Amino acid sequence: MSQAEFDAYVDEYDAQHAQSVRLSGEDPDFFAEYKAKEAARAMAAAGVAPRRMMDFGAGRGNCVAHLQRAFPDAALTALDVSSRSLSHCEARAIRPLETVCYDGQTLPFADATFDMVFTACVFHHIPEADHIRLLREIRRTLSPQGRFVLFEHNPWNPATRHAVATCPFDANAVLISAPEMRRRFRAAGFTDIALRWTLFFPAMLAPLRPLERMLGWLPLGAQYCLVAR
Repeated sequence: MSQAEFDAYVDEYDAQHAQSVRLSGEDPDFFAEYKAKEAARAMAAAGVAPRRMMDFGAGRGNCVAHLQRAFPDAALTALDVSSRSLSHCEARAIRPLETVCYDGQTLPFADATFDMVFTACVFHHIPEADHIRLLREIRRTLSPQGRFVLFEHNPWNPATRHAVATCPFDANAVLISAPEMRRRFRAAGFTDIALRWTLFFPAMLAPLRPLERMLGWLPLGAQYCLVAR
């Protein structure tokens, strides 16, 4: 989607998002918090305590406050192609942050600027031809021990496919399988790539969620997470 298309969905985004995930029994905030906490676990496992982090494709800032809570000592930069979307990030933040609107091509940051780059369900909106180039740009902005944490929809999960098919702002989305996304990471020069599938149980089965830590190998979760250096 172009900047103009994203700008057009800003006002309706939250309502449309909530409608698309209603079958899960959760609201969008649940998923945003889940991702931030998973990112914190991944960074702790890597032994990296971020001082600067970027939310790539931050949109309306759904993950902003959760990232700030999960990483209380890190400065956050919210990046997006939609200036209208970014206008909501500061309102959702729990402490000051930087917002940057970019051209969708080149990240306006120096090499090794960030210790973590986080992105949540953004790449399925980006044309496939641009993926490896943007992944290289993200890698360029990471510090030597920094990590890129990506969440994406799992096209092998029927509930996910239904949610995407019924969401207006996902009309042009092209879902990417985890093995294919991992291949693109490698082509962009990332190393130490870890993959796990996430979000197996809807709200009605919430008591089973502690089992998810043991199910990351199973490619049936609603989404997947890739962590790479």
